[in-house]
Amino acid sequence: MRIRSMTRVAGAAALAALFGAPAFAADYPVLRGSQIEDAPPNPSLSTGPYNWTGFYFGGFGGLSQTRFRTDKGVLDIARGAFNGTSVLNDLDPGQLVLTSPRSDRGSTFGAFAGYNFAFGDAVIGFEAEYSRVDQSTSASTLEARQVSSGSMAIASVQDARLNDYINARIRLGYAYGMWMPYFTAGAAAGRFDTNIAVAAGWASSNGTNYYGWPRVLGGAKKDVWGYGYSIGGGLEAAVTDNLVIRGEYLFSSFNDVEGVTVNVNTARVGAAVKF
Repeated sequence: MRIRSMTRVAGAAALAALFGAPAFAADYPVLRGSQIEDAPPNPSLSTGPYNWTGFYFGGFGGLSQTRFRTDKGVLDIARGAFNGTSVLNDLDPGQLVLTSPRSDRGSTFGAFAGYNFAFGDAVIGFEAEYSRVDQSTSASTLEARQVSSGSMAIASVQDARLNDYINARIRLGYAYGMWMPYFTAGAAAGRFDTNIAVAAGWASSNGTNYYGWPRVLGGAKKDVWGYGYSIGGGLEAAVTDNLVIRGEYLFSSFNDVEGVTVNVNTARVGAAVKF
């Protein structure tokens, strides 16, 4: 009897353990590695499209070549020196003061600021710039001719220095993620020091009607403003959300600055802080 009782107790314990196991196991999580989904990426590490919209300012440095050549203004001064004489019937004094184009080159630096508007991948911006150049050339001529009415002589100096210039431009770009090639064009104004002068003399064949030597027109001037345009293009790259670097080529032209036309070719690199 005692053995039979113990057998019944053991059986009851086994049944209790069998039916109680699910409830006991339900209190603990089951690790199923094959069913765990990958954790979402950290938003701070995602690389979405760069936002080109915003204000920026920065600086640049590079190399410039400034080209000076005789323009209509010097020719008009030379012709005006012989008004009232018969020399104009024989030749054009303006052709006697023509000079070959001359160039100066060197470093340039400056600062710029602007604002971009992004419309999808298309970017439209407005930019203002100051450039320090400080390049100059000198030229002079001396010619004498025997004409039907007597003899004439004409001399000229054509010195000019481009100190600096400012421009305001529109920029049209197209963004490829963190890269943006662009085209730019706008108006420019340059500050020059000039010494443009013509000295002329004429005497009739009989020695009368001597008009004096020299008759001088023009002279030295400081801080003369010349106006023109700028055009060019470049490539910008966003290094971070707030730092942009660029490489750029710019051509600027100033027409008839006291009789001299000035063209500036510039290759430069720059960096800007964007907000």
